[in-house]
Amino acid sequence: MRLCRIATGIMTSAVLLVPTVAAQETGEHNYIVTPARETITEDNPPFIPMIAGSIARGETDWYSTNVAAGTTELIIDLNRGDASNSLRMTVYAPGAAIGPYSDAYDAVNGRIYLRIKDSVGLHPGTWRFEIYGDRVIGTPDYTILTS
Repeated sequence: MRLCRIATGIMTSAVLLVPTVAAQETGEHNYIVTPARETITEDNPPFIPMIAGSIARGETDWYSTNVAAGTTELIIDLNRGDASNSLRMTVYAPGAAIGPYSDAYDAVNGRIYLRIKDSVGLHPGTWRFEIYGDRVIGTPDYTILTS
């Protein structure tokens, strides 16, 4: 019986360590969110720097980008480099909130690195990013980039 409990605990822990795919359905859009991973490939285009900032515990910063009609994928990289600080990010597409996401989602320490896809195309227009200083010490710097 004890061995069974230990095995169940190990299996549960292993499941929690593997990032999952999240789907956010909003009317005609079905956004699929996956960790973007570390590797830049042909399928992972170069980033366009949005902004560099800093944030304290409990603060919220907002940024936005325009998503053109026909775009099927958006990659977002919120990078703070210091894994001891924890930020949280929620993405707001027109008519939908996607997230929130933190380090635990993509298993990459010091950043939140997401790929948002929709085979029929992302909703065009202004997409907003809410960055929240969840558990931070001092006022750490960060960058947020999109592709």
